[in-house]
Amino acid sequence: MEMITVQQAEEIILSQTSDFGNESIAYDHALGRILAEDLTADRDLPPFDRPTVDGIAIRYSAYEKGIRSFPIKAVQSAGEPSIPIDSETECIEIMTGAALDSSVDTVIRYEDISINNGIANLTIDIKRGQNIHIKGRDKKEGEILVKAHQIITPAIVGIASSIGKTSVSVKKMPKVIIISTGDEMVSPASIPSPYQLRRSNGITIQSVLKKYHIEADTLHLNDNYEEIKKELSHCIHEYDVLLMSGGVSMGKFDYLPQVCEELGIKKLFHKIKQRPGKPFWFGKNEAQKLVFAFPGNPVSVFMCLHRYFIPWLEKSMEIIGTSPQFAVLENDIEVPFSLQYFVQVKLKTNPLGQLIAESVNTNGSGDFSHLADTNAFMELPLEQNTFKKGEVYKVWRY
Repeated sequence: MEMITVQQAEEIILSQTSDFGNESIAYDHALGRILAEDLTADRDLPPFDRPTVDGIAIRYSAYEKGIRSFPIKAVQSAGEPSIPIDSETECIEIMTGAALDSSVDTVIRYEDISINNGIANLTIDIKRGQNIHIKGRDKKEGEILVKAHQIITPAIVGIASSIGKTSVSVKKMPKVIIISTGDEMVSPASIPSPYQLRRSNGITIQSVLKKYHIEADTLHLNDNYEEIKKELSHCIHEYDVLLMSGGVSMGKFDYLPQVCEELGIKKLFHKIKQRPGKPFWFGKNEAQKLVFAFPGNPVSVFMCLHRYFIPWLEKSMEIIGTSPQFAVLENDIEVPFSLQYFVQVKLKTNPLGQLIAESVNTNGSGDFSHLADTNAFMELPLEQNTFKKGEVYKVWRY
């Protein structure tokens, strides 16, 4: 199978989305999870007519008859049962948010009255129904307050608590294991010899997934054919998704493609016309378990994760409103190879509110030192080698 394009790879991966089901969790642990149900009002909002200011409540018909002084019958605060007036000449002194009785229909601010010896005197002209938040004005009972398939924000948690939804249905996340390979990789805590490297891909992938509340397991395998086969055989049964880094190029010890074939994991593609990340391998087994095998270079891993795995995850979770963004290139770029380039860029907003991308020169896919200075990959089309300032291209944030 020859190399495929970025678009073909995207189509193949997005055709393999899965629904991992739902689960109920406590609303105060739901932040950042994906809502799997609509949240609806359990009663009218607001549930009663209520004053929007502190002051007095009267019946407007008395004002129409020319009455301007109202004896105060009682004081009513928020949370108390509503207090009626006995005759239209009276008023109730009332606080913001209290439940307005049906015997009164107009509220006047303290600033617009004077009170002497228990009598409130009007000092301004008023309108019928002023300063009242009407029952059901915001939402009616049973109306949808929050649609499903959104990432739960602090505002959504607040809405859930206001309607008594102490447990909410959220999307279950896939069970993921991150597997790195390579004899030259040592643990981050150890001192590498001159020809070794500290492992970083596993923790990088794990950190990105934490944003989606996926607590992925990690495993490191040396370049030993039997060990890789034994561990992968176990992992493909235990997990929904295997995210691998290393072992997929053309090197003598790049065993992954062969091991996957022996374990019945069908290759859906191997190699994309892109830089970085050309040797990316993707496949699945009969149980629809997926293997994303990224090249070992840290920048390749980072790019392939954001360009392919995250869109797959967001589509599987049915998250709404995650379309790709576009940015204006701030400087000219030349690319030497006929591959689709993903360049590291720093995104900022210009005074007109446009997203601007400034590209950063790096020393290829092994150079991860610039990932901290940049915040997106800009996807440059395959058909051309020269890209000019002012042109607009797709960007993938990280």
